[in-house]
This record gives sequence, structure tokens and C-alpha cells, in this order.
Amino acid sequence: MASDIDIARAASMKPIFEIGARLNIPDEALLPYGRTKAKISADFLKDLNGRKDGKLILVTAINPTPAGEGKTTTTVGLGDGLNRIGRNAMICLREPSLGPCFGMKGGAAGGGHAQVVPMEDINLHFTGDFHAITSAHNLLAALIENHIYWGNALDIDQRRVTWRRVLDMNDRALRSIVCSLGGVANGFPRESGFDITVASEIMAILCLATDLEDLQRRLGNIIVAYRRDRTAVTARELEADGAMTVLLKEALQPNLVQTLENNPAFIHGGPFANIAHGCNSVTATRTALKLADFVVTEAGFGADLGAEKFFDIKCRKAGLHPDAAVIVATIRALKMNGGVGKDDLAAENVQAVLKGCANLGRHIENIKQFGVPAVVAINHFTADTEAEVRAVKDYCAELGVEAILATHWADGSAGTEDLAGHVAALAESGTAQFAPLYDDTLSLFEKIETVAKRIYRADEVLADKTVRDQLSRWEADGFGHLPVCMAKTQYSFSTDPHLRGAPTGHSVPVREVRLAAGAGFIVAICGDIMTMPGLPSVPSANHIGLDDDGQIVGLF
Repeated sequence: MASDIDIARAASMKPIFEIGARLNIPDEALLPYGRTKAKISADFLKDLNGRKDGKLILVTAINPTPAGEGKTTTTVGLGDGLNRIGRNAMICLREPSLGPCFGMKGGAAGGGHAQVVPMEDINLHFTGDFHAITSAHNLLAALIENHIYWGNALDIDQRRVTWRRVLDMNDRALRSIVCSLGGVANGFPRESGFDITVASEIMAILCLATDLEDLQRRLGNIIVAYRRDRTAVTARELEADGAMTVLLKEALQPNLVQTLENNPAFIHGGPFANIAHGCNSVTATRTALKLADFVVTEAGFGADLGAEKFFDIKCRKAGLHPDAAVIVATIRALKMNGGVGKDDLAAENVQAVLKGCANLGRHIENIKQFGVPAVVAINHFTADTEAEVRAVKDYCAELGVEAILATHWADGSAGTEDLAGHVAALAESGTAQFAPLYDDTLSLFEKIETVAKRIYRADEVLADKTVRDQLSRWEADGFGHLPVCMAKTQYSFSTDPHLRGAPTGHSVPVREVRLAAGAGFIVAICGDIMTMPGLPSVPSANHIGLDDDGQIVGLF
């Protein structure tokens, strides 16, 4: 079959005004970025508040492996499938980061015949949202340095500036830096560093804010440093929140595009799931729920990260009530969880599939803890055998969950009709009794322990006295009600990326905690996870370029 980029390039895209018309969005409410993408105006968004919500469906997955799971592809395929069977559905996805596009993971626009388009635009600069977030973040960093240089009226302790800079690229050389070198004219030297833009608190704020007023309030609440008396300094005290809001004014508006089958899709916001909360924006999801009867959205990486944060952070903060969940698995990935090497995945191995199903089973059990009914989507690969597929279906049946084979990568919506029918029935069944995993009143450390023990199945959480004391200080300062955002490897339930399957008896070491007062959560950094990734030995960027006709090649 043709490559993803070739399939996307051959697509017959409709003008974005036609896609908007399907959602009853008037032309004047669309702010076009060329012919095939547009933002939705803020005035139109306000007018939707009185409408009834559609059904919300979360697509999540088993832990990712090099074999591939296809969560975004399945999200797109399911959205197309629901429309194919006569349901009014749209999808909500995150925007891709340039870091993984040029690193190892590639883009995030789906694959095969289940993609959102224009694929090249979406995976690269798109509508400039990430650039706006990067600019707003680094403006705040510049204002901090400038305030200190011109007399430091807020008495900021230069040793306790917590606001780092960001860049939407994987660059390990920038993790730790020394800034302001070069003499008195350049300020006061100190240690700092960069995170990737998708780990920025401003990214999280943009994705959780409900309108411009809420956005500015949250931006003002960002804690950037501490004084010598250990009291916090906020962006509002630096008078930075107004200018930052101006930079983010258009970025807050959802982006409308389409699938290969010309069905509507919002792609907006993009926090990483292993180092942030991993969901598209509240604004996009809420808007979609007012415009469609079914909204299919995804949460990043495996359900231990993306789904947990979707439920415990996004749904808690936004008052969302998911009606169903889809857990994506592939026979190939289950084999890898069962101990098969990547080079041996093509050979039939039912025993390895069954062994790897322990990872799938753990995710099924975890989703049930939130009171959300689930179905398993087996994302089909051509080497899958009937015996292997049957093994997964039988395993899931024993857990009271149906597993359905989906061939959307090769067949588009025709390959998800069965899945779409089952998901629609599940969402309309009224069986969802959603509740977050923990109550707001638990202590911050108890919340971390709850996630570690009930989702990861860890025996204990390891944290030294400085981490525990910091959590206690935040509780004393009035932040104890916040949820926790666990930053850990996506490849395992544990903090060891090489420990596949469904491990038990492990510990979760929390090496650092960060307060995201504007976003409204506490970040617990576990194990060796990095908030600025590095590139692999052979990055995807080495194979991306232009052909003789000026067309992009190598992007996937």
C-alpha cells in the first residue's frame, strides 16, 4: 500500500467552509488558514453554551511498544466508522509536536486510510499554536530576568527561579544550561534549562482554559520563583499575564480540519502524556460535544498515563462525563509484551499473545475502576492470524469485555463498522458511572500513592524528605486540593521502560515535584523521565526532505 503521506496527498479534501457547514457553523464563524483548515471564532463558541452535549468516547491503548498500537489511527477510523453507520460524529485530537516528528515517533495524524488532513500542515507548523505557546512561555522567562536586572523590586531569590524556557524540539544539550554569561550587561549568571514546549505549563493551561478570561487568570497564577522568605512570585506580580494572553488569543480557538473521508475533526493543543496531562483542549472537546452526537477523543500513550490523566485531571476540571472507552491493542504489541523480539513478530505465536494479554487485562481492569464501560479494538496488521485474534477475543470475553477486529488502516471506515456499532450502543446504554480515582480531600502524597498502587500496581512510592516537605508546604499554602500529574515512562506500568507486561511488586521513585498553579495540578516526576527528550541515534529528520517537485518526503 502507498505510504501515509502519499495517501494523504492523494486525498480529495473539501473546502473547510463545507466541513463547517456540516456542523452548522456559519462561514463568518470560521477563521480560515488557507483552503482546508480554520479556527472557530470565540463569539461562536460562546453561543453554544445552552446546547445539549453529545456522547463522549475516549480512545486509549495498551502500553506502547516499537511494534505499534495505532491509537490515533483508531480514533480517526472510529470517527469515520460512526459517520458511516449514520451517526453524527466528530473527532478531537492533539496537535503533533515537532520533537517526535523529527525524532523517533513520527507525526500524529493517523495512518493508512484513517488520517486527518492536510497531514503535512498538521504535523509541521499547522496554525501556529505551538509557536504562540513557546513565545508566551519565553516572554515570561525574559520578563523574570529583566525584573531582576532592573532592581528586583519583588525580591526574587535568583537561586529559586523555577521557570525554565521551552523549545518545540528534542534537544538534550539544553536540559541544563547556565544563562546570563558575558558580564554585568547580560544580567546575573545562574543555572537553568529548557523543556520541550509540550511540557510547558502554558500548554497545559491553554488546554484546560475555558475562555480568554479563564486563560488570563490561570496565566497570572503561574508561580515563577520564590523570594528569600520562601513566598511565591507569580506571573501576575510581574504584570506578564496580559501580554501572554495577547500572544495566545488566537491559539485558544480550536482548529477545524477533516479526515480522509471528509468528516470533521478538531485538532487543538498537545501536552505530552508522559510528562504532562496528554489530552487535547477542553475548549475543543466541549465545543465538539455541542456540535455532534458522538465525540471521539484520545489520550496519549497507554491507559496508565493518558486515560488516568484524562479522567483524573481533564474530566475532573472540566466537568466531563465520558460514556465509553476504547482500548486499542495490536497482536504485534501483545507479542512484544509476551517476550517476542521485534524481528520475530511475523510468526504466529498464540502463547506469546496470551502472555502479553496480561498488559491488556491490566488496562481493562483500570478503566473499570473509573466506572466507564470499555471495548477492545484490535488494530489489524496483515500478519495477524485467526488463531491469534481469537485468543485475544476469548481472553477479553473472560473479563466481560468484547474485542473487535478493526481494519481501518487498510479499509478506512469500512473496517470499523462493527466497532462503531458496538461503541455507539455502549455509549447510549447509560451504564457509565464515571468517577475520578481519588477525592480532592486526600493529601498530595496520598494521591500519588493512589495512582501508583491502584493503576501501576506498585507496592510503594519512594520519595525523600525534601519531596515530602515540599508537598506539605504546598498543602499549607492552599494547593492540597489539586490533582496529581504523574510524569513517568510510557513503556511500562513501572518506571522501568524495559519492564513490559503487567509487573507487580515494584516501587515508584518520585525524584522531584513541581507545582503548576496556573494549570491546577502537581507534577510528580518519577524515575528517569526527562522533560526535554533527546533525539535517537538515527532521527526521523535524517529521512525528511523535498523531492524534485518540491513535495515533502519522509514525513510519517
